[in-house]
Amino acid sequence: MKLKTILVVALAAAVPALACAKKPKKAAEEAPAQAPAVVEEDPVITEECVMNVSLFHEAVKNKMYADAYGPWWAVYTTCPNANKSIYSDGSKIVEALYQAASDPAEKERLAKLAVEMQDKRIRFFGNDPKYPKAYILGEKGLAYLDFYGETKLAEARECLRQSVEGMAAGSKILVLVKLVDASYALYKQDPNGKAEQFIADYELASTYLGEQASNTNNKNAEIAGKQKDYVDNIFAVSGAADCSKLDEIYAAVVSENLTNLDMLTKIAKLYKRVRCTESDVYFAACEAAHKLQPTDESAAGCASMAAKKGDYEAAVAYYDQAIKLAMVEDELEDVADYQYNAAFYCYNNLKKYAEARKYALASIATLQGMGMNKGQGRCYIIIGMCYASTQLYPQDAKGRILNKTVYWAAVDKFVKAKQIDPSVEAQASEFISSYSKYYPTKEERFDLPNEFSGSTYYVGGWIGETTSIR
Repeated sequence: MKLKTILVVALAAAVPALACAKKPKKAAEEAPAQAPAVVEEDPVITEECVMNVSLFHEAVKNKMYADAYGPWWAVYTTCPNANKSIYSDGSKIVEALYQAASDPAEKERLAKLAVEMQDKRIRFFGNDPKYPKAYILGEKGLAYLDFYGETKLAEARECLRQSVEGMAAGSKILVLVKLVDASYALYKQDPNGKAEQFIADYELASTYLGEQASNTNNKNAEIAGKQKDYVDNIFAVSGAADCSKLDEIYAAVVSENLTNLDMLTKIAKLYKRVRCTESDVYFAACEAAHKLQPTDESAAGCASMAAKKGDYEAAVAYYDQAIKLAMVEDELEDVADYQYNAAFYCYNNLKKYAEARKYALASIATLQGMGMNKGQGRCYIIIGMCYASTQLYPQDAKGRILNKTVYWAAVDKFVKAKQIDPSVEAQASEFISSYSKYYPTKEERFDLPNEFSGSTYYVGGWIGETTSIR
């Protein structure tokens, strides 16, 4: 008995040892198989879903949001892939109930639902060609702002930024504006840490609002233009537009990107937009960009740099390049500015009055082609100043009288300036008052009856214009 027990125990002990010794090594033990991915199927759209969609949609049309909530919630929770109106109508329902709610817990639930709804919309309708994921992210950013205010600024700003990057010039105007608002609020909380982010967000939004405003086929162009003025004003008063602050941010960026044309052009455009074109950082960006690929912005930047160094001939030559390049891109407003700047340097610094008039007249023609009166006035003032600065005749007794006739021609231009462009009215009136004192007197005209025999007078030389005697 004892022997039998001993044999059984010994055999039982030997079996596991034998099994381990003979068990072959399997490849599967070296690299366990991965579990198959679980593909989550879309919910089934039942007849009840279709009926509830119709019920809540009709209730929303009649602004009966409380009545709409029941059938909407049934669809949202059981078949959220049934129809896009689940999300467009759902936003209205949740907003209305949130405004009506007094219980903090209920308001918090609805706020979370408003944001969660956009994530679910992305899952089921993120590939929609008209309202894709990027568009829906904009709605999510707006929901953060609407329901959470400044407590979720960072989350809102991130969604809005992604939306604008995806939708570009097709972005919703409100999304563009709220991106700047949210980024500005974050900048005010941390001026040093968020300045570059705010500047980048402003630049993106302002650029796309400008494109929308200038698109003649855009029915909301006027609204886009007004909103661009709004965000431009925010940036102007923010302190981030200070030239020295921009230099702190972008000096190193320019140095590190001397062969990065996109970055250099972006920085040059920003400096130009905020009128920091006297900055050495702006000059460095323009000069480097101009070497890589000349554009009107880079040429204009080089013109400013040349003018700062006192080389006005080079400045005008660079503006000639800028004019040609901007014309190729059909950037006519910039063309008019470059033409005016060239006129100013020719008049003020080079004393080349005929050249100055040529550029000023070209700028006027460009503005007229765009149907713009503003901007023409300053050109007429330049021409008037050129006339008033001209001495056509020798400085003898007769010549001194005839030289005064240029003031008639000059005042004609000042009068034209304020007639066509009210923005220069005060300046033009001042010049009219000043230069009309130097007209030939009645006695002087009596001394030269052959020259002043009629009611008009031809001012000769390079001016070559007929004016009235007064």
